[in-house]
Amino acid sequence: MALGKYSRVDGRKSSSGYCSMVTIAVFVVLCLVGVWMMTSSSVVPVWSSDVSTENKNEVGTHVSESNEDNNNRGTSNDSVNNASDDSSSSDDGKTKQFEDNPGDLPEDATKGDSNAGLIQEEKNDKSEETEKTLEENPVEKSKDEKKEYIEERKEDEEEKNGGEAKEDGELQKENKDSETGETNESNSDDNEKKSGESSSDVKDGDKGDGQTEEKVEEEKDKETDQVTGEKKDQSNEDFPSGAQSDLLKETTTQNGAFSTQAAESKNEKEAQESSQLEKESGYSWKLCNTTAGTDYIPCLDNLKAIKKLPSTKHYEHRERHCPESPPTCLVPVPEGYQRPVEWPRSREKIWYHNVPHTKLAEVKGHQNWVKVSGEYLTFPGGGTQFKHGALHYIDFIQQSVPEIAWGKHSRVVLDVGCGVASFGGFLFDRDVLTMSLAPKDEHEAQVQFALERGIPGISAVMGTKRLPYPGRVFDIVHCARCRVPWHIEGGKLLLELNRLLRPGGFFVWSATPIYQKLAEDVEIWEAMKKLTKAMCWEVVSITKDRVNGVGIAVYHKPSSNECYEQRSQNDPPLCKDTDDPDAAWNVLLQACMHKLPVDSSERGAQWPKQWPARVGQTPYWLSSSQVGVYGKPAPEDFAADYEHWKRVVSKSYINGLGIDWSNVRNVMDMRAVYGGFAAALKDMKLWVMNVVSIDAPDTLPIIYERGLFGIYHDWCESFSTYPRSYDLLHADHLFSKIKNKCNFMALVAEADRILRPEGKLIVRDTVEIINKLESLLKSMHWDIRMTYSKNKEGMLCAQKTMWRPKESETISHAIA
Repeated sequence: MALGKYSRVDGRKSSSGYCSMVTIAVFVVLCLVGVWMMTSSSVVPVWSSDVSTENKNEVGTHVSESNEDNNNRGTSNDSVNNASDDSSSSDDGKTKQFEDNPGDLPEDATKGDSNAGLIQEEKNDKSEETEKTLEENPVEKSKDEKKEYIEERKEDEEEKNGGEAKEDGELQKENKDSETGETNESNSDDNEKKSGESSSDVKDGDKGDGQTEEKVEEEKDKETDQVTGEKKDQSNEDFPSGAQSDLLKETTTQNGAFSTQAAESKNEKEAQESSQLEKESGYSWKLCNTTAGTDYIPCLDNLKAIKKLPSTKHYEHRERHCPESPPTCLVPVPEGYQRPVEWPRSREKIWYHNVPHTKLAEVKGHQNWVKVSGEYLTFPGGGTQFKHGALHYIDFIQQSVPEIAWGKHSRVVLDVGCGVASFGGFLFDRDVLTMSLAPKDEHEAQVQFALERGIPGISAVMGTKRLPYPGRVFDIVHCARCRVPWHIEGGKLLLELNRLLRPGGFFVWSATPIYQKLAEDVEIWEAMKKLTKAMCWEVVSITKDRVNGVGIAVYHKPSSNECYEQRSQNDPPLCKDTDDPDAAWNVLLQACMHKLPVDSSERGAQWPKQWPARVGQTPYWLSSSQVGVYGKPAPEDFAADYEHWKRVVSKSYINGLGIDWSNVRNVMDMRAVYGGFAAALKDMKLWVMNVVSIDAPDTLPIIYERGLFGIYHDWCESFSTYPRSYDLLHADHLFSKIKNKCNFMALVAEADRILRPEGKLIVRDTVEIINKLESLLKSMHWDIRMTYSKNKEGMLCAQKTMWRPKESETISHAIA
């Protein structure tokens, strides 16, 4: 009886086990069919060449480590490497060649271009997305869920089958042997999860495939899979016991107490890279620690020198006082800084955090200078003398004096005491280029506001020295209630404007002495009438703008010396013949007037052609007997330079560098020569500050004659502008000239200071300089977008990033 009893039990056991096995097998097959259908209907992404083999191996560490899998993994890695090589080769073949003057920078020497840089950026973005996906959806989490479910199924089977669950392991082996094909690892994870969910839904059977490693196939295998539709899979992982399963239930580790290996490795790699870049460049960058902070201008914030000034009566404290050793540190970026608003919207509003100053809004808000509006600073377009908008004011001036003819007869304007430069900002609508000028911090951040808005501006003051511009170059000089005491000290300041104003040009003065009857205003008005008459300035118009309630006086400078010769008194006196009106760098102001040109071939004897004809026409006063900068007769030199830059800009800069020119507004040509670079950009919605070095041939008058503008400067010193002023810097053989003259590193730091984050630097120079700059810019974490070289000449295009060093350097002379 006992034997029979046990025989019946054994029989039931065998029958039940067989049914259970069949049931499980049926549902596993159904699950696999469902998985196959889902995967076959979707596109399986192929590993791109930017996903490194290292990353694949990291994922591979979570899967089975049998000898067979290891061998397959090696094969997979080889195929990945081959795919990477093929991709790289393909990218190189598609790289667009840099186009330039064949006699200048030949086309066949392209080292790299923006397209390659953009491709690499896209690859980096994809890598980051892949890494992020792996972190947010860890493989272990989905597999642990399946493990937990399988453990529960095992326990159920054990209860049914008297504690025996061997069939599951055997079934897993059978399933493993029956599965074929290799797929992408990321799809495998998704498919495993979907399969687990399907099994959970039907509550019958178990997938039993464990954790699966899927590999990149070689081309032949891929073709075979596409034809047969077969899917290969491998698995040999044994699931842990229930107790182990409980221990392996992970939380979201990246939010816990432990960092991930990926994060640790990434941080260490970045630190090593930064250290290596600094080691290669031989320089370790530090952050400038100054009282001015993010607004530091070295030559205007030399507080130590300013404190030693014997007097500030003539605004000496607002003039340039450069430190003996220019700083080589990097200026910090304001917290919350972001890419500036694009022109023309920037004329009306800018990001508050880019220029976080509100004092001017509090003081001048009622005059429509600037207002605070949420995360923006807004500019209604008003000013002290034109509260109801600059455009009405501009049109009213031309109605009063039609000869002004904005944008045709009058092209280049100097706006003294510009405020936030709304006057110059709206003159762009009339094809007028305005050099806006105001002292730093007289009204907090006024020039900084102008530059952030995309309006030309320079921080300077009419104090004891001449302004850094040549004589007889501005078509119009404008001053709207700038409160400059023009009449004092023999009219020294107004005589400086006379030096700058083109013969036949206009001085537009909008101030209270013209229309108010207060005692002080009456006194100033009488003094101005006497001074302007002695200077032979003719009063063209005195009108009152009833909309704004202000008066405007317009004066006309003579075109000949006839009036000077007929004066009863030589007061103000004429300057000595040896006094050069173009001499402007650190030259003291003098209360005298320069004679006007007599010969019709002299500069200033004729008014330039109307805009835009004047930009491409060789100035009439350039003689063939003069030798140009490049050794040809001056007219030929000028014409050749213009043709060169038109070719370079159109063929290389516009399309060859990957620059989005819609984001470019403020441009500086750090070594301008004839202004050909700026002239070639004349049809674009931007402006160019042409800088002529003080030790270079004085070609700045030619630039103004073309209807462009610029300034003299010594690049051994800091430029008089706020940090983050320019979207693009262009330097043609400037760095090589500075290398043997002064501190090369200081010039690199200065370029970083005045360029906005995400701004571009284009350098044309010797290969030696290009290589050195590339190393230094990399050490500042700039993106090198393109380098190009041949015959010892080269070119570099780089983009500044938001990176700033962590260590700081205290600039003692800039600490209050």
